[in-house]
Amino acid sequence: MSRPIILTTGQWGDMPLETLAQKLSSWGYDGVELGSGGDHFDVEACLSSDRYAREKKDLLEKYGLKCYAISNHCVGQCICDDILDERHQAIIPASVWGDGKTEGVQRRAAEHMMNAARAARLMGVDVITAFTGSSIWRKLYFWPPTSDSVIDAGYRDFAERFTPIFDVFAQEKVKFALEVHPTEIAYDIYTMQRSLEAVNYHPAFGINFDPSHLVHQLINPVKLIEAFPERIFHMHIKDSKVRLDGSNSILSSHLNFGDHRRGWDFVSPGHGDVDWEHVFRTLNRINYQGAMSIEWEDSGMDREWGAQDALAMVKRINFPPSGQAFDSAFSHKA
Repeated sequence: MSRPIILTTGQWGDMPLETLAQKLSSWGYDGVELGSGGDHFDVEACLSSDRYAREKKDLLEKYGLKCYAISNHCVGQCICDDILDERHQAIIPASVWGDGKTEGVQRRAAEHMMNAARAARLMGVDVITAFTGSSIWRKLYFWPPTSDSVIDAGYRDFAERFTPIFDVFAQEKVKFALEVHPTEIAYDIYTMQRSLEAVNYHPAFGINFDPSHLVHQLINPVKLIEAFPERIFHMHIKDSKVRLDGSNSILSSHLNFGDHRRGWDFVSPGHGDVDWEHVFRTLNRINYQGAMSIEWEDSGMDREWGAQDALAMVKRINFPPSGQAFDSAFSHKA
């Protein structure tokens, strides 16, 4: 078993792709998960040029790398979010934002996501990682009192907006891997189950497993793998550290990432609370064969040092499962 170890490029978007590819090759990475936007990957440019996909693949191959996934998180966030503001405008293409009127942005974001599936097929990529947004995330706390009908309507809204998208993904033979994450339609096991039910278990809809978003919610990440083993389409190697000290909370206190007063923060893989050995043993048990995509985020560490340190950690622990019981030798005569 040889699961490729790759880097998701979104957090490196300020660096030209060729410069990043040179670094990744020298460090020993197998490939990339290309972040949509800018120099790394442009969905619309890919569809409008016969050469775009070939040139991107040639650039990566020049450095012994391959594209294993495409990230389209930011546009996905705008599909179900029903209150859009300057935060959304700052992270999506101007062509998707348009005049900023909510329903138009949602419609254009959905079209862009469908085009992302078509662009992925041109790249020879079979998984897109993304967000969905949510019209009910802001109603999480149930105050003012929130009826079941309001929550039901949120899942219907998700299904109505995303079922046509998933149909295009299925036509293109591309998987939609939702990063189970706060602010999305699914952020834990129960909400993922409900999201699957809402779209009648659409075969194109599954999970980008990222344990960093579960541990700071005090969820055991392995439980998500065990609950949906056939829906783990991709994974992010990302970590977070819980620092609840009696004066802060998991709600982060409106403090920026990197602020030492936060109740939790993202840290480089291997430096947080994720039990990576348990995760990898569970992935072996479900026979996950996809890429291990390092999504590096740590406000307190140099990113180039961290990317190399994370790679070394994954290489050390990315062990294959055993082909026999450890004591099987004792059952045979010499």
